[in-house]
Amino acid sequence: MAGFFGSINSHPCITDVFYGTDYLSHLGTRRGGIATFEKETGHFHRVIHSISQASFRSKMEEDLPKLTGSAGIGIISDTDAQPLLFNSHLGRFALSTVGKISNLEELANEALAHNMHLSEFSSGKVNPTELVGLMIIQKASLAEGIRYVQEKIKGSLSLILLTEDGIVCARDLWGRTPVIIGHKEDTYAVASETSSFYNLGFTAVRDLGPGEIVRLYHDRVEQLAEPLPDHMQICSFLWVYYGFPTSVFEGRNVEDVRNYIGFAMGKEDDTQVDCCCGVPDSGIGMAIGYSEGHNVPYRRAISKYTPTWPRSFMPANQEMRNLVAKMKLIQNNAILRDRRVLLCDDSIVRGTQLRDNTRCLLEGGAKEIHMRVACPPLIYGCPFINFSESKSVMELIARRVIAELEGEEAALNDERVRAYTVTDSPEYKRMVEVIAEKFGLQSLRFTKLETLIRAIGLPRSKVCTHCFDGSSEHTL
Repeated sequence: MAGFFGSINSHPCITDVFYGTDYLSHLGTRRGGIATFEKETGHFHRVIHSISQASFRSKMEEDLPKLTGSAGIGIISDTDAQPLLFNSHLGRFALSTVGKISNLEELANEALAHNMHLSEFSSGKVNPTELVGLMIIQKASLAEGIRYVQEKIKGSLSLILLTEDGIVCARDLWGRTPVIIGHKEDTYAVASETSSFYNLGFTAVRDLGPGEIVRLYHDRVEQLAEPLPDHMQICSFLWVYYGFPTSVFEGRNVEDVRNYIGFAMGKEDDTQVDCCCGVPDSGIGMAIGYSEGHNVPYRRAISKYTPTWPRSFMPANQEMRNLVAKMKLIQNNAILRDRRVLLCDDSIVRGTQLRDNTRCLLEGGAKEIHMRVACPPLIYGCPFINFSESKSVMELIARRVIAELEGEEAALNDERVRAYTVTDSPEYKRMVEVIAEKFGLQSLRFTKLETLIRAIGLPRSKVCTHCFDGSSEHTL
């Protein structure tokens, strides 16, 4: 995942851009970058850092004096270096992108066949942002170039582009990732989440529509391309996991959605427990709702330790990543001892974290452990926004269980596994039972897809649920 922030005003912008971007640090752990434009000198200034071993804020602070100008953009991402700088017949600009281009290699080969060159290979692969920039400049205007990119790619792509006379931004063609405009005094801003706005004094003005392209000036917003409202397929996982609790997407607050899900599950649950607990951080909102709906005390049976384990610290080795994920959570044995504990969490992807949590809770003296999950089982890989690092669908715990039940050939057949996506079907029930047995849970329940859609509050046709049900409408 990734998130961007941009600001343009009549005075130095770096404070807004720096802190606005830092507020998106929950969206990426690999790279952070800022680019500014100084109109007086005509210079672009840019700094990019690796944030895999230290936070964006600590890495970027010493560079702030050199990032002068009244317009700037920042990015937090899990992909290659950005923002990138371009000089072309469309003028000079800095570019950052958010999304996943599934046909990246195909588009890169097409560019090379037309005598273009690709130079950004810091990871040994094509840099998606560089490719997007090269595609944009093939057209007669920025708006035409952006629309061309939107229509050519498979997957999703939102972008922010800093020019010599404004900030151009665009939401991906199917609206899978959000882009929101903010305003204060003589300043306009744009961000991937509204949580970037509040402490900087911005008020959220509106969300861009799917495919919409706008240019921001310090005193106005100019629409370059109208939205395509029938294209909306916003990612449901934004509310389940990615979104910061204070953020609002399409008018629906993240914490409200998580509370609703927990309350709904608590209301219909007949399981007897002594307390419920949210797995930090994204499971807490759900657990608070469950506590109210089930009339059971909320207790912090697990706390997150962050002073020396920042989120950005994620070793490259999978075994070490698993260890770090475990070290960040500490169980409270005094609360656990001889109690029936119900855990609320956002999702179960591979099951590694759940296995560690269950073991720790049992070692802490819990009598029983029950689990409630804020979304349906993850059965299909995401071709749009890279919500997990799974390289293969068989890394998903649900697919591995299906393989145990029916064999790997059946588990790799997307049509065959569709029966496992139907809540309360025999296949679904058996899959959930096996997952619960694997992790020593007394009970396990996932949120129904219908409940998730009601919680989000948008029409079913406007929400992407591909990772839960394999929905192919408006996919690639």
